[in-house]
Amino acid sequence: MDRLKLHDYEALSPFQIKDELIKLASVEARKSNSAFLNAGRGNPNWVATRPREAFFALGQFAVTESRRVMSHPAGLGGMPAMAGCHDRLLEWGKANSEMPGADTLLDVVDHAIRAFGFDADEFVHELTDSIIGDNYPVPDRILKHNAAIAHEYLMWAMCAGHRPDAQFDLFAVEGGTAAMCYIFKSLKANRLLNPGDTIALCTPIFTPYLEMPELEDYSLESVHVETDEEDGFQLTDAAVEKLKDPKVKAFFLVNPGNPSSVALSDASLRKLADLIENHRPDLIVLTDDVYGTFVHDFTSVMGYMPRNTIGVYSYSKYFGCTGWRLGVIAVAQDNIFDEKLAAHPAEIKQKLDKRYGTLSLHPSEIKFVDRLVADSRDVALNHTAGLSLPQQVMMTLFSLCELVDTKKAYQAACIELVHRRFHLLTEALGIEVQPGDHYDAYYGIIDFEFWLRKYVGEEVVDWIKKNVHPLDIAFKLAEDYGIVLLNGSGFDAPNWSARASFANLPDEAYTQIGRAVRSVARGYVQAYRAANNKPLHG
Repeated sequence: MDRLKLHDYEALSPFQIKDELIKLASVEARKSNSAFLNAGRGNPNWVATRPREAFFALGQFAVTESRRVMSHPAGLGGMPAMAGCHDRLLEWGKANSEMPGADTLLDVVDHAIRAFGFDADEFVHELTDSIIGDNYPVPDRILKHNAAIAHEYLMWAMCAGHRPDAQFDLFAVEGGTAAMCYIFKSLKANRLLNPGDTIALCTPIFTPYLEMPELEDYSLESVHVETDEEDGFQLTDAAVEKLKDPKVKAFFLVNPGNPSSVALSDASLRKLADLIENHRPDLIVLTDDVYGTFVHDFTSVMGYMPRNTIGVYSYSKYFGCTGWRLGVIAVAQDNIFDEKLAAHPAEIKQKLDKRYGTLSLHPSEIKFVDRLVADSRDVALNHTAGLSLPQQVMMTLFSLCELVDTKKAYQAACIELVHRRFHLLTEALGIEVQPGDHYDAYYGIIDFEFWLRKYVGEEVVDWIKKNVHPLDIAFKLAEDYGIVLLNGSGFDAPNWSARASFANLPDEAYTQIGRAVRSVARGYVQAYRAANNKPLHG
């Protein structure tokens, strides 16, 4: 595509550019009768089957519970009853032992009752009544038993390498995207972040974190705390030094990174912990840890500095359930957010008391995490807040199936799958990469500048930067090969780079992508040699 035309796309999000790339790639695929390969989006092409089987089996049992209370010929049932429901589940399970998921359902229910000390009837009733979906969520923030189960799951998923001595309040939400929206809104509404304030972003980072602060709704200033390939995408002393500036009110990061796919090491986490303990005890930290389950013994920022951290986790990638919209916001019960609310001047307290005054006789005592819930429904609709109950049941079953998998067979299979695809692509590229233990292999940054400098030389890199538009890589792959990758520049990654997802295509596709990317790089080198009267080969 013409270099001048590519300038028109510079201001667009890579997810919007993707739509144009898909059109071009689709045309090329039809023209050449080849596969259209979209590695631009991170929707996994696997699903966790056992928890889903348990979910659908539970649904069948719940309908029998409904009909037990009322069975009208026209198809009306009643609300499932609590008394004796656990025994009835056991009887139903024995009678339907051949039904897919029945054994898994009984196993996870038994585990939950024993491990968490649940009252059996109360827990089973939460499951049956919730999967029927006949009530509003109560409690609205998260169901009682789901809260305990999801908390234990999160301590493994986000803090396996360093479990904190802290208890977290959880808010079940409609995926990680909803979590972002609710958090930004509530930080602003509660005057914890105000227009003109400065936040720090650990870059490269998931594009919406770059875009949302600039919206008129928030009008925040951003500074970038940069990590790069040379430093293994870890926090250097110089990067952390930026956070000492008191004008920086909050630090937002995705860990493991998107698109870097590298988790922060213990050394990086200790640097942050030291910063907060000795320099910035007031710093707000938001960590988005959706990819943590793809790293063995992953440790979140939550594990090292729970008081300062808002944790975000989505079930979508690990369990292959983006369509379920399942996420959790975690805030430690002992936290700086409630302290900051208590320290507001009287004028702001009065405004916030008015905002939340319809919810409590003592609105100033409403915790930050509960304000998140209220703000998610613009306060006035707080009485209907909360994630839908069938969604919470699916969350419970996803969590329980992972907790009973003590050998972590499912995790091992997921990790092996994405790493296998990563190796297929790098082999096709003809490059050697030692990704390290902190690499989750969910995404990969193909950094043309870095690799051409390493394998070809500085002169070629200088010529390309003068003569090739950074977006040319993504458009050339789409136009000439029917392949969609997202431009790395949209994530504040290196300009001449592209992001590939290793989650959403068949294994053999990554060999094709690697060969195509190599061909594009070879084309740039040949163009340089032709322009400089150098031999085209050798």
